[in-house]
Amino acid sequence: MKKLLTALLLVALNGIAQEVEKDSIKNISLHPVTIIGDKGKMITGSGQYLSTAKIEQLNQPNINSVLRVIPGINIRDEEGFGLRPNIGLRGTAVNRSAKITLMEDGILIAPAPYADPSAYYFPTFARMQGVEVLKGSSQIKYGPYTIGGAINLLSTAIPDSFKAYAQLSYGSFATNQQRFWIGDVKNNFDYVFEVNRLASNGFKELPTNANTGFDRQDFMGKLRWHTSENAKTPQAITLKFVNTTEDSNETYLGLTYQDYKNNPYRRYAATEKDRLDLKHQHLSINHTILPFKGLNINTTVYYTTVYRDWARANTIGGQSINNILSNPTTYQTAYQIMTGAANGTIDYQSAARTYQAKGAQTNAIYRFKTNEISHKINIGLRYHTDEADRFATRSVYTMTNRTMILTSVGVKGNQENQIRKAEALAGFISYDFQYKKLKISSGIRYEKINLDFENFGTNDTERLGTALKTATNDIAIILPGIGFNYEINSKMTIFGGIHKGFSPPGMPSTNAVTTQAKPEKSINYEIAYRYQNSKVNAQIVGFFNDYTNILGSDNVSGGGAGTGDMFNAGNAIIKGVELNITYDFLYNNEKESSVKLPISLIYTYNDAKFKDTFINGGGDWGTGLINSNDRIPFVTPHLLTTIMAYETKKFNMSIIGKFTGQTRTKPAQDDVVVPTETVDYNQVNGIDKFLIFDFSANYKINQSVTLFSTVNNLFNNKAIVANLPQGYRPNIPQSVNFGIKLTF
Repeated sequence: MKKLLTALLLVALNGIAQEVEKDSIKNISLHPVTIIGDKGKMITGSGQYLSTAKIEQLNQPNINSVLRVIPGINIRDEEGFGLRPNIGLRGTAVNRSAKITLMEDGILIAPAPYADPSAYYFPTFARMQGVEVLKGSSQIKYGPYTIGGAINLLSTAIPDSFKAYAQLSYGSFATNQQRFWIGDVKNNFDYVFEVNRLASNGFKELPTNANTGFDRQDFMGKLRWHTSENAKTPQAITLKFVNTTEDSNETYLGLTYQDYKNNPYRRYAATEKDRLDLKHQHLSINHTILPFKGLNINTTVYYTTVYRDWARANTIGGQSINNILSNPTTYQTAYQIMTGAANGTIDYQSAARTYQAKGAQTNAIYRFKTNEISHKINIGLRYHTDEADRFATRSVYTMTNRTMILTSVGVKGNQENQIRKAEALAGFISYDFQYKKLKISSGIRYEKINLDFENFGTNDTERLGTALKTATNDIAIILPGIGFNYEINSKMTIFGGIHKGFSPPGMPSTNAVTTQAKPEKSINYEIAYRYQNSKVNAQIVGFFNDYTNILGSDNVSGGGAGTGDMFNAGNAIIKGVELNITYDFLYNNEKESSVKLPISLIYTYNDAKFKDTFINGGGDWGTGLINSNDRIPFVTPHLLTTIMAYETKKFNMSIIGKFTGQTRTKPAQDDVVVPTETVDYNQVNGIDKFLIFDFSANYKINQSVTLFSTVNNLFNNKAIVANLPQGYRPNIPQSVNFGIKLTF
């Protein structure tokens, strides 16, 4: 297949090389990383693009809050600041965003998207200037996860002329941001450099009043060389580098329900030493060339490393944390150690992991016309390897007079000692043609993946191979898709499509008892209607995803034991509706108004059910019998966001209401049972609905200075937003933020 794709690329390029004239440098795509850009209305699948203007209007460094303005996205909050979002698209699992394709500037950005896809690193949203979300048949270009969709984050682009920008803010819990970037175009050489820092003391409360916040710092640079204006072969080379560090006093451990009711922002004494140390480095070189008119070839090589050590309490008083949370009375001694009321031992795990990802990808697009038909041929290839080195260490602390004291330093690797590797070759070919008001887009994707698992065992910390267990798995799959877009008139459009979706099966098992997971597959359908004029913008989409071998996982972050194993649950159906309406109440057909009052409604309905009966072995679906037609947990049926905005040339404000319906946390068909004082922990199978309002305002003093403010959780509502990783977790309390934006 590799030879076939290469040959097709060469034929496509050479065969048309003499038929068209050259383009000028002005027509080189200086932002070639976008997958939708401002052309969302023309694609044959569901695509949404959030522009710089929209992001600046919201003033949200939290990606969770921003993505709620797009339908079809399911989000589980965790720490309140959106540093490690749990995102699902169209019913895919939300845990660590492991079932969607995550990109920054068109490059896979999860630490090890094939070998260990949990996104413990997520790009700092506070430095992004755009977001693209792609669902439906068009997403087959952007794998490996093609069932739910793809999210592409757009970092600060090189400006068209000299520009400098600064953003400073300060607010509740000493939350603060400092962002500076400067860029310019100089003859054949362009650049942008950016520094961003986001930090907070945190809103949770330890008995010692220690910091429960974080400090994340980014440095990014882009250097671009391009040919002169009259060059015969226009081209550009861009070097991009990113360095991110984060120090978070963050924990896996939540609260019992009674403790949540007494103080939702409490943290137990046993979490005093919990800490995340994260370092991310990225380097890429992108080459764009226009050999002749209509053809654009974009090639990128990239290398990314991530180090992540999430050190945290593992067991307390000899008991698992889940046992203590489920019944603090039965495990009273362990519970008292956890709260600091009694002395005792705490097993403490330093979960160090080192990730590497590297690869090369190329994408050729050729556009031409024959009579009244417009054609577009797109061919892409990517060779990618990634690796996750897990080297966790268990040490022992003693809780003494509410203080944790280190009493036994563990040998590195005595808790987890394994290497996960993946090698993947991916390619796609798509062909679009447009005749008058009809556009048809067809394509086929190919993925060939080799997975390699090495488990050295917790006794061989030197990795001599004395107890080494290995396993490999090879997967090859072809994924076709086709979609259409028909413009009924200047205001109305219908579009839809069908495509085959895919998710890799995770690491092969070294345990003879454990069955090797099969790849997750699906046939995905969508149909949509769009209406737009100067006053109204509305879109409704129906989707139906028919799964084969739907995958679950066993991770601590998802409520499991932490083996990382994947397992199949047979057939499943996830279907739903996405609705997005914006109406400007002050728009006047007679004259252009300087005042706008747009009201938006964004609604998602999800219906997710297993279609087979099976016995589940653990992980994020629990343990025991799961019946056909049981609802799949952690897929929220009803999600609603409303936005009321007021906009003038100098001032704008937005009030955003975010409603999250009842969410199941266990598979079942009966009523949802949410936590209360009278319900036993093990009987709870869901989290109650909640509603949160945010506020944002911007006032433009002049062309260079803008003042802004945000109020998150405007009415200080209290809600349980998750029961994972371990215990109930609160939403962020009311927080006020003030800042200034300077443009030069």
